Amino acid sequence: MKKLGTVLAAMAMATGVYAQNHVFDVNTSKVGGSIPSTMYGIFFEDINYAADGGLYGELVKNRSFEFPQNLMGWKAFGKYELKNDGPFKKNPHYVRLHDSGHRDKFTGLENEGFFGIGYQKNAEYRFTVWARNPKDDGDVTVRVLLCDPNTMSERQQFTEGKIVVSGKDWKKYEIVLKAGKTVDKGTLRLMLTRNSKTVDLEHVSLFPVDVYKGDANGLRKDLAQALEDLHPGVFRFPGGCIVEGTDLATRYQWKNSVGPVENRPLNENRWHYTFDYRFFPDYYQSYGLGFYEYFRLSEQIGAEPLPVLSVGLSCEFQNGDKRGDMHVDVDQLQPYIDDVLDLIEFANGDPAKNSWAKLRADMGHPAPFNLKYVAIGNEQWGAIYPENLKPFIEQVRKKYPNIKIIGTSGPDSEGGKFDYLWPEMRKLGVDLVDEHFYRNEEWFLKSGNRYDNYKRGKGQPKVFAGEYACHGKGKKWNHFNAALMEAAFMTDLERNADVVEMATYAPLFAHVDGWQWRPDAIWYDNLRSFNSCSYYVQQLYSLNKGTNMLSLTMNGKPVAGNDGQDGLFASAVFDKNTSEVIIKVINTGDKAQGVTFNLKGMKKGDYSAQLVTLHSDNLTAENTLDAPKAIVPQTKTVSVAAPTTDISVPARTFAIYKIKK
Repeated sequence: MKKLGTVLAAMAMATGVYAQNHVFDVNTSKVGGSIPSTMYGIFFEDINYAADGGLYGELVKNRSFEFPQNLMGWKAFGKYELKNDGPFKKNPHYVRLHDSGHRDKFTGLENEGFFGIGYQKNAEYRFTVWARNPKDDGDVTVRVLLCDPNTMSERQQFTEGKIVVSGKDWKKYEIVLKAGKTVDKGTLRLMLTRNSKTVDLEHVSLFPVDVYKGDANGLRKDLAQALEDLHPGVFRFPGGCIVEGTDLATRYQWKNSVGPVENRPLNENRWHYTFDYRFFPDYYQSYGLGFYEYFRLSEQIGAEPLPVLSVGLSCEFQNGDKRGDMHVDVDQLQPYIDDVLDLIEFANGDPAKNSWAKLRADMGHPAPFNLKYVAIGNEQWGAIYPENLKPFIEQVRKKYPNIKIIGTSGPDSEGGKFDYLWPEMRKLGVDLVDEHFYRNEEWFLKSGNRYDNYKRGKGQPKVFAGEYACHGKGKKWNHFNAALMEAAFMTDLERNADVVEMATYAPLFAHVDGWQWRPDAIWYDNLRSFNSCSYYVQQLYSLNKGTNMLSLTMNGKPVAGNDGQDGLFASAVFDKNTSEVIIKVINTGDKAQGVTFNLKGMKKGDYSAQLVTLHSDNLTAENTLDAPKAIVPQTKTVSVAAPTTDISVPARTFAIYKIKK
C-alpha cells in the first residue's frame, strides 16, 4: 500500500516538520443534510468597468452620443453637427457629417473605446450603425477603419471596409471586418470619402463576431467562459450600490435595461466618482448588458438568477439613514413595488397575459426564466429599511407566494446595525438575510465558527453571504494568502449548509486600467484575462460541493482554526452522484501539519483518491496577465487507507481529498 503521507512527504519537508497528528473523525456512514445547489455562486456589479468595457462585448464607448458631454470618447473632425431628433426616443442624439469642403480635408469620427479597443489579428468584428442621407440626394460612402494610432508603420489603419448609405429613412447597416494585426489599444475611425454628401450616424457599434454562445448582443467570450467554468449555483445581479444609486434618479432601473438596445437610455454609474483617487468621469451604464442578458447568462451557465431591486432608499453611505429627498416615504413606494411585481412577470409570466412577459418573448425567450429569488434592497440599515421593506413583502407574498424574498443585515458583519436588522428580518419573515463582510486576515481566521450557532428550524431565515472577500491588512489587493483565508472561512459555510443557502464572493470583475475596488476574482485588459487565486478557491468549492454534509470533528469539535488545531480548517461532504467522500483541509500556518483521517464507516482497505492542492510559497504572489497560471490547482491520483490514514498538509495549502467510496 502506498499511503498518502508518503506522497506528500516532499512537500512537508519543504515547509517544515510537522508535530503529532491531528485526528479528524469523518463519519462516512451517516450522510447529513443536503447541500443547496445554490451554495456557491457569483455576484456581478458594474464596478471596475465590469459591464461596458468588460463582460459586455461592445467595443465602442458612448455609441449613441448620450454622455453628458455628448462626444466624450469620440474625436470629431471636419464639418459636423450634433443633433437631437434621432429615431430612438430614449437616445435622441446623433452626429451629422458634412463634406469637408476641400479635397485634402476630411470629415469623420474616431472612437477611443474603453482604454483603447483591442483587436486580435485575423479575428472578425461586426460593425453596425443606424444611418441615413437626410437630403436624399444619392449614395454616401463611409469608410470604416480599424486603426492603431500609435504605430510606427506607414499607415495607422490596418483594416478598412465601407458602407454605402442611401435614402432619407433611418436604416441599420452592417459589415464584418477582419483585423489585420493585433493591437491592444486601437481605435475605430469613420471617414467620409472626398467630395461626399451629408450623412447622419447613430448608435455606432462594434462587436467581436466570436462572442459567448454567439448571441447578437453578446458577451466577451473569455470572461463569460470564466463564469461558466465556475459552475455557479446562483447569479446575483445587477449589483449592490448601483441598485441604490447615489440618488434615486441614478438608481439602477431594470425597465430601462430591456427592449431594443438602441433605445435603452444611459444611466450614470455610481462608481465613476465615488473615489477621488480612482476617478473615472467617463464611467456610465449603456444598459446594453441589461436584465434580459443577465437572465440569459444565468440560464447559460446553469445558475439560479437572483436580481436585486431598489427598496426606495438611495445609498445610505452617501445620504444617511434619515428620511428626506434621497429616500422614498412608505406611502410613495408603489412604483418601486410595481417594479418588483413586473419583474417577476417579465421573468416568469405568460406572454399571452402580461405585457412584460410578452416583451421577454419578443426579445427571443418565450419560455419563462423560472425566477425563484428576489432581493429587495442592498446594504440598507436603520429603521427606514424594515419600514420600507414591509409593503414589498406583503404584496409579493400575496401575488407570488413561491418567490423567496431576500432582505439584508446591512453593511457590517457584526455590530449595532447587524444586531438591529437580523431580528427585524425575522419579524418580517424574509426567506434569506444577505450578509456582507470585507474583512482582514484576522477576522477570517477567527470566524471559522461563525454559523455553528445560528438559529435553525422552521421559520428561521437562511443566510446569503452575498458579498465577502479577505482584504489583507495593509495589502488590499489580490494575493495568495487572502485567498487562503477565504478558503479557510468557507469550511464554515459548507459545514453549516443547513443554515447558509448561498454565498457569492465579490467583486467579480476588474479592468486593469479602470478599477475602483480590489481584490477581485477576474482581471483583464482589452485582449487578455486571468483568474485570481480567489477565483480558484471559489471554483474548487463549487466543483467539489458534493450533495450532502458529513460530520468532521477533532476531539468532538469542528476543525475551524480553534485552540489546539494549529491553524487547520476542514469540512467534509459526500457526493451521491460520484460516491465520493470529499474532505477539504486548509493549513493556514507556516508549518506542515500531520493529520489522521479516521474514516468511520468505510471498510478496511486501500481506496483510489484524487488529491487537489492550491499552494504558494510566496504569500503575496498572484496570477498576472503575463503569468495567468502561476498559481493554479494541481491534481494527482493517490491511494488512501481506510479506516485510518496519515497525511501531511503542507504549510499554506488548500487541499482536497476525493476518496471513492
